[in-house]
Amino acid sequence: MAKVLVVTSGKGGVGKTTSTAALGAALAHGGEKVVVIDFDVGLRNLDLVMGAERRVVFDLINVVQGDAKLNQALIRDKRIENLSLLPASQTRDKDALTEEGVARVLADLREKFDWIVCDSPAGIERGATLAMRHADVAVVVTNPEVSSVRDSDRIIGLLDSKTEKAEKGERVEKHLLLTRYDPVRAERGEMLKVDDVLEILSIPLIGIIPESEEVLRASNVGSPVTLNNPTSAPSKAYFDAVRRLKGETVEMSIPTDKKGLFGKLFGRRAA
Repeated sequence: MAKVLVVTSGKGGVGKTTSTAALGAALAHGGEKVVVIDFDVGLRNLDLVMGAERRVVFDLINVVQGDAKLNQALIRDKRIENLSLLPASQTRDKDALTEEGVARVLADLREKFDWIVCDSPAGIERGATLAMRHADVAVVVTNPEVSSVRDSDRIIGLLDSKTEKAEKGERVEKHLLLTRYDPVRAERGEMLKVDDVLEILSIPLIGIIPESEEVLRASNVGSPVTLNNPTSAPSKAYFDAVRRLKGETVEMSIPTDKKGLFGKLFGRRAA
């Protein structure tokens, strides 16, 4: 049975969509059968990051409302055969998403895939709550800044109260992904340090993604960074995050493209 993973945060612009693509591609690269779903109805950016914008015919809303079959809407990645995309609608309203329809689509996908990775829209509105509703696992994406961390704390509260698992008295497995981290700026006090973020949010750290032009470069050419440049610092960090997600014990480090102090091991293991 597939695991449903939601990639979420309270604040926009923290890297949810690029992280969804990177994590999904890394899971698929490891042999898992993966589908990534864009829940950001009305904006739809995951297809751009995946390089599939010209291949979208039907979308999540079409499937939810019965206008198209699931197989018609799924787009298989041309680079990795076991990676697929279910895009969002660019022209419909978020109210077109229904809880029953989403549950039906996810139930069908569970039979076809090992991992279902849901790209949540920012905030706490309908699209975001539906994206996390059926989650088994959550990756909470945050930047090392106070407003982003505060919003992520709110999302953690929703994961503990508004999901199916929460209503059954169970817990969604939660992990923290710290993006756009610059150790030099953190040392100068221009952004929060890793320990500061962990103290506030108190969930296991799954990865530290460094500030890097590689992420933007990959998005601009329509490729997950883990496929576009697998040896880059962000790619290595995402691959390590996926290993931790699958239960491996991997030493945590602050990744950097430059050799020096901050490339050395960071003395915290993933919980």
